[in-house]
Amino acid sequence: MTAPVLSVRGLSVRFLMPSGRRIAAVTDAHFDVAAGECLALVGESGCGKSVLASALLGLLPANAQAAGGAYLGDVDLLAADERTLARTVRGRLIGLIPQSPAAHLTPVRTVRSQLEETVVTLTGTRGRAAVRQAAEAAAERAAFPAGHLDHHPHELSGGLAQRAATALALIGNAPLLLADEPTTGLDRDLVHHTVDELRRQVDVGRRALLVITHDLAAAERIADRMAVMYAGRIVEISDATAFFGLPGPRHPYSRGLLGALPERDFIPIPGMPPELGDLPDGCAFAPRCERATPTCTTLPAAAAGLVCHHPHVTEDLRA
Repeated sequence: MTAPVLSVRGLSVRFLMPSGRRIAAVTDAHFDVAAGECLALVGESGCGKSVLASALLGLLPANAQAAGGAYLGDVDLLAADERTLARTVRGRLIGLIPQSPAAHLTPVRTVRSQLEETVVTLTGTRGRAAVRQAAEAAAERAAFPAGHLDHHPHELSGGLAQRAATALALIGNAPLLLADEPTTGLDRDLVHHTVDELRRQVDVGRRALLVITHDLAAAERIADRMAVMYAGRIVEISDATAFFGLPGPRHPYSRGLLGALPERDFIPIPGMPPELGDLPDGCAFAPRCERATPTCTTLPAAAAGLVCHHPHVTEDLRA
């Protein structure tokens, strides 16, 4: 089998607070992402998705402690020093498509000038004509219109800002694209356009794509596989077609997420997620789960991409 582009093994992140308390933001995450594949990491806000992304990029705050491994080629992202991350990883091995693209674009410079600077930095291209051509090619790959290249970020719509950020992420031909909530603040038409463009980059460029989102409709449109996160732990990994269709997800939390969608049952999951600094013993979802029993006070072992004592079985899902 072809080696995955990204292989995460036992990734955990703890925040040490001034009081001495430790907050478990991510716990024992395991997953792979292959070339030509999109894995969507989904879950309610505050479950640890963006902390996981920050760990992969080496952008955790000083009070964070990361453990485990995250391997991108020969590089262990968790063990790499800042020099390696800045000069080898960011932009060259991981192309970041940020949650708020307008905030990551320099407001006083045109899109063209920012693309050209990134071309020079990441590819070493020299010569005005060659740099200009490479920048325009990057814009074209991200479907950013040439007529807007000389505009400043404040002159762009949300969708154009997203495409500008995507163009910047593609310049280094990074084998892994990491899109952190790429559809936040966009209307549904722009959401569709954005995820379709990201899907095109996966299919045409044979890149691996890790999309972090709470938008299940967007995930359904783009993902090959789903990873569901709850209270810092990935509780289910599933094929996307089976997840959104039949037999459906097996973890009660995953089923609750789907059932809360307006086009489904439109029934919210009862209760609220626990604070990451005050997690219950055992299964963190048990206080909200109708299938919970006293067994759930112990942590279930992970098996076949599932962490649950009482998962739904195929007969349940078809009923």
